[in-house]
Amino acid sequence: MAISQHDDVPVAGLTTGQLARLLGVSPTTLRSWDRRYGFGPAARADGRHRRWSPDDVAMAQEMCRLTATGTPPAEAARTARVRARGSGHGHGPGEPSLEPSAGTDQSPARAGSGLPLGRVRPECRGLARAAVRLDAEEVRELLRQAVTHHGPAVAWEEVMSPALQAVGRKWQSSGDQYVEVEHLLSWHISAALRHYYLDAARTRRTATGLPVLLSCLPGEQHTLPLDVLTAVLGDEGLTVLMLGGSVPADALITAVRRVASLAVVLWAQTGDTADRGLAGRVAEARWGVRGARTRTPVLLCGPGWHPLPDDAGPPELTHVTSLRDAVRRLTGLRQAPPCR
Repeated sequence: MAISQHDDVPVAGLTTGQLARLLGVSPTTLRSWDRRYGFGPAARADGRHRRWSPDDVAMAQEMCRLTATGTPPAEAARTARVRARGSGHGHGPGEPSLEPSAGTDQSPARAGSGLPLGRVRPECRGLARAAVRLDAEEVRELLRQAVTHHGPAVAWEEVMSPALQAVGRKWQSSGDQYVEVEHLLSWHISAALRHYYLDAARTRRTATGLPVLLSCLPGEQHTLPLDVLTAVLGDEGLTVLMLGGSVPADALITAVRRVASLAVVLWAQTGDTADRGLAGRVAEARWGVRGARTRTPVLLCGPGWHPLPDDAGPPELTHVTSLRDAVRRLTGLRQAPPCR
């Protein structure tokens, strides 16, 4: 049952799942609030299924508003109960207001998170709310659901990335505020994507084909985009060898020569770390037995790189413009002959 902000709450009340969809949080969060703070419905339908009455719904909405502004959950629960009892809501039975409380900004563009999200999936709004209130348990659960239900590519493009971008915009416009939110969200997104890839890898009996070697250039610490690519390539049946952030030049060249890889992906977030000379050295590095050495195609990923002119650099260097472009090129290499 989909519920919008314009639907009346039935007199019989809402199930936990229905209320979770209405608020943009997970059922796990509502149950956690009940278990930790005694913040839950008292009524049960047929003695089994818990139902959230109109008064319960109003309290839950206030709880979400308070936690989104940074109020600790225990204090938010107490305050929400007091305000709900004292306000009377001003509505008849079964018709609580679903509008925001006075003096708050709960427009669809912000969705109770304080972040300028725009038009996004409900899962993204819920993720932003949880991140703003630093609810690590909820962030972890929402990310797990997103990658499980949508796959890593859609989860990144339509849930994770919009939330991260909104945090970044808020960070830039408000000084040092929201830095902790960005760090929490980034860490958990990275963890969710890595767990997804590793769990999928455990189900494969044997690795097939050459691995794709992923690496950040020296001085580059932004590994999250490579975590996204790792998870998506795993879904495509490719094996990944991830070297991580800020790999020294000599170590990178050594790894390329030691590993028979399908391709090398080099990530650069800024022009300061996009070392085109090093990329050329990687493209020229050869692996294999003497007399039959092979070079590996190199994909340049990230906003730090600028598109190469058609006649610039070795032919093994390819500029990649998006996640889907990288996946398309890498999966296509499975059928391509090696470079000699």
